[in-house]
Amino acid sequence: METKFSPELMRQLMKMQCDEITGSILYAKIAKRLKDENNKKAFQEISGAERSHYEVWKSYTGKDVAPNRRKIALFSVMSRILGITFTIKFFEKGEDAGISDLRAIENEFPEAKEIIADEEEHENRLMDMIDEERLHYVGSIVLGLNDALVELTGTIAGLTFALANNRLVALSGIITGVAATLSMAASNYLAQRADGNAQALKSSAYTGVAYLITVIIIVLPYLLLPNSWYIAAFCIMIAAVVLIILSFNYYISVAQDLPFWKRFGEMVLISLGVAALSFVIGLAAKHLLGVNVG
Repeated sequence: METKFSPELMRQLMKMQCDEITGSILYAKIAKRLKDENNKKAFQEISGAERSHYEVWKSYTGKDVAPNRRKIALFSVMSRILGITFTIKFFEKGEDAGISDLRAIENEFPEAKEIIADEEEHENRLMDMIDEERLHYVGSIVLGLNDALVELTGTIAGLTFALANNRLVALSGIITGVAATLSMAASNYLAQRADGNAQALKSSAYTGVAYLITVIIIVLPYLLLPNSWYIAAFCIMIAAVVLIILSFNYYISVAQDLPFWKRFGEMVLISLGVAALSFVIGLAAKHLLGVNVG
């Protein structure tokens, strides 16, 4: 049957075949890991539907197409690290592009309309059923992450130009960061307990871990670079802060369907604004107090 199609259309059909079998295998792999029987069954059904779509396109091309093994491996790892919600939504963004391709050929292939309906139903069904623990604690993570970025970025910025010594800045940052981590986690625990949250301990743990990871990333340049390279360490720290904000906000925007640029801009503006103000204060304090650390 392939002689009826142009080379370009044949490539498009085979690409859709590849996408369908890739999705089928990916959903089947995720289903095997799920403990909830309803979730497992839903993923298995969707995997079967993707397989049937593959067979539809195969009936036109007359060829078997291998799945994208790299994509399957990548998204399998992503689902373990970043969670199923983010991974599936990220994967479905590629499916959205595939739906636009299907709409372009739906007049030539009557099955395309049914496949489009299936794909849209898949996304809605998956998103309705997935209930991930980590997404219940986004507020706690934001609390730890945002507080660490604002407070510690400002502290490190001020100390960088006041002390002009990477090891002293790192030491001060570690002491401040660890103390603030414990304080932040304890404060969140007490606040959650006061609100009657039965998961107060787990909530505070998410806050503390988010804070501590941020502390490590921010302090690391000052530990790795020579003492006199404090300006380079400061620049790397600022770049790391922007990268943390970018990564976290992108994750949340995908996982929870929230606007990305507005949230990203707000966090960057606040964190870097505090850092800039602290930098000025650090220079002024050094000059006024006559501090010169050799």
